[in-house]
Amino acid sequence: MEDKITKNNEQKALPNSTAVLVLGILSIVCCFCYGIVGVILGIIALVLSKKAIELYEKTPNNYRPESYANLKAGRVCGIIGLIISSLYFLFIILYLILVSAAIVSEADIPWEQF
Repeated sequence: MEDKITKNNEQKALPNSTAVLVLGILSIVCCFCYGIVGVILGIIALVLSKKAIELYEKTPNNYRPESYANLKAGRVCGIIGLIISSLYFLFIILYLILVSAAIVSEADIPWEQF
C-alpha cells in the first residue's frame, strides 16, 4: 500500500523540526549556565525529536526532506548540549564539594560540633 501525499502533492514540514533545532542549539549555548538550563533544553529537544522521527518513519512522503535534516541536526545538537551540560553540572558539584571541604578543613572548629 502506497503512502498518500497531502493535497496537491504538497509536502509539509515536520512538526517541531525548527523547535528541535533551536532547542538543540540553545542547549549548547546555555550549557555553562550551571549546566541545568542546557540539560533541560537538551532533554526537551530529544523528546520532541523522537516523536517527530516516529511520525516521519510512518509516512516519509508527506514531509519535506529539509525539515527532516533540521530535525536530525537539532537532535545531534541536543545530544551534544546534554552531554556538555551534564559534564559541566558534575564539575560544578565537584568544585563545590572541594571548596566546602577546604573551608571546613581550614576552620578551627572541631568536627564533633557538627
